[in-house]
Amino acid sequence: MKKPRVLRKRYIPFETVDISGDELISRSEDLLVTRWKPIKKRADISGGMSYTFLKEGYKVSKFLGPSGEFKYWYCDIIDVNYDEKEDKYTLTDLLLDVKILPDGSVIVLDIEEVAEAMEKGIITTEEACTALRKLAKVLELAYADKFPPKLCLE
Repeated sequence: MKKPRVLRKRYIPFETVDISGDELISRSEDLLVTRWKPIKKRADISGGMSYTFLKEGYKVSKFLGPSGEFKYWYCDIIDVNYDEKEDKYTLTDLLLDVKILPDGSVIVLDIEEVAEAMEKGIITTEEACTALRKLAKVLELAYADKFPPKLCLE
């Protein structure tokens, strides 16, 4: 399996980080599955697995604690840009996130960042609308107990 280059682009803070060093578990036209360690060392997290749903525009990550125990699910709402010539994915964080705790609680994060980014002209209205639509789909699935997708639970 050929390993692509993967970049994580963020608006707040503005940065692009190469995460190609994450272990590639599987790759298809629709999905990237990786195993990772935190970019910056953390006492509460040892690493995890991420499932990047390329066509749906979100990345679901299973966060593991210091002893490898399940901590929570974290869903980044993203925009995916694929450069076939370079075999490179750029995953742009559209700011909105969803955290799902072991008890099933659903927490929406960073709504204020979207407002700030729009006010400062960091993101366009179109990007904000895209993020909100993707968030609505994730929440609809979460409230129907269909999130994270079954694939992530295998």
